[in-house]
Amino acid sequence: MKPLALLVDDESAILETLSGVLADQGFDILTTDSGEEALDLYRKHHPDVVFLDVWLPDRDGLETLALLREADPEAAVVLLSGHGTTATAVRAIKMGAHDYLEKPPSYDQVVETAKSAVAAHRAALERAAQQPPVQVLDRTAVAPDHARRPPQRLRNLVRSDLPQRTIRQSTVLYGLGLHSGGRTGLVLQPLPPDSGVHFLSLPSGESLPAQVGAVADTEYATTLSSRGASIKTVEHLLSALHAAGITNLLVKCHGEVPVLDGSALEFCRTLEEIGVTDQDEPRLEFVADRTYVVEDEKKSLVLEPYSGFAVSYELSYPPPVGEQKVDFELTDFASFRDLIAPARTFGFMRDLKMMNELGLGTGGRLDNFILVGEDEVLNTELRFADEFARHKILDVIGDLYLLGYPIRARVTARFTGHRENIAMVRRLTAENALGD
Repeated sequence: MKPLALLVDDESAILETLSGVLADQGFDILTTDSGEEALDLYRKHHPDVVFLDVWLPDRDGLETLALLREADPEAAVVLLSGHGTTATAVRAIKMGAHDYLEKPPSYDQVVETAKSAVAAHRAALERAAQQPPVQVLDRTAVAPDHARRPPQRLRNLVRSDLPQRTIRQSTVLYGLGLHSGGRTGLVLQPLPPDSGVHFLSLPSGESLPAQVGAVADTEYATTLSSRGASIKTVEHLLSALHAAGITNLLVKCHGEVPVLDGSALEFCRTLEEIGVTDQDEPRLEFVADRTYVVEDEKKSLVLEPYSGFAVSYELSYPPPVGEQKVDFELTDFASFRDLIAPARTFGFMRDLKMMNELGLGTGGRLDNFILVGEDEVLNTELRFADEFARHKILDVIGDLYLLGYPIRARVTARFTGHRENIAMVRRLTAENALGD
């Protein structure tokens, strides 16, 4: 009997390549780009081997692997990833994967792995022949339940006329990590009302709420950490979510949110492409009732009462940056998308040695940040004359969303960065926390 392979990947080129290689070796082929459909196909056809991508928009590969193995302990599953880590590979093998291959696998790797998986699968079936039959796949019984903790309740929260929001459908984004330098990606998935925004570390399975209590580091980027799991550079994505009013979302990723082009523009385009959906519960907003100040020498960050959400930022660097001041009011998502989201992160040639010594910035490429030399911008044309100050506003909007709620306030910042932004969120949280 011809062996049957189930290929699960959201990249059509990978499906075509694997299909061609395995068909040449006499395999029958089933393909899908959905983890959910893969579960159904496995239940109906019981393939000899499953080639399963780690990055899938509806169910990530590790989650799908767990479901397959729980439903059928003899399932022979080969994990594929072009954006994985050693930790992911180790976890996949511990979860029962037959093997783990980096994309793009070679012809010989695919053939050898497929043949060994089929042999292992059929041997396991023979050993289990005298055992009671395995009940294959009751999705509702084995689907994992990721517990969600809504953001901490605070004083000065008001029910808005606007609804809570999530995304209309799941999606996947790929790219490089700016500071890790590694290939990475993320999966965005909807969550129900009152869930909050959560990150999930794919290598460890650890859930990290997008809340200030999870912030571990603010050196050049904002990093969340919990129980040994860390996710870097969350601020650009959170900025787009804050502007779009998305209050409930699951973000699965490996170690670092991809930098893309160094701005939040691609996140905005993705949200517009997949759609945002209103939910049946009103959203809560934090409304500043007084003035809050964080300051240190020349740096200052002031948050004061205001009917909407506005940010003013002032910076001063030697030429070619110079002095810049930008005022922005978040009137709607389009204003953010057009005026703030395109502004890219930047770095100075003089700081590169220090960043390298800290292990940061290793994913910097000529097309994903602005590199500033002694007298000029070295690698790109600016999108705005004051792009540097606009990017600082982008960071403020993202970091402040770690309060857990959209904000009504006017923010005025001078020469500040992630450290001061997070210090402000910590102050807001501490001074408005409700007792048990």
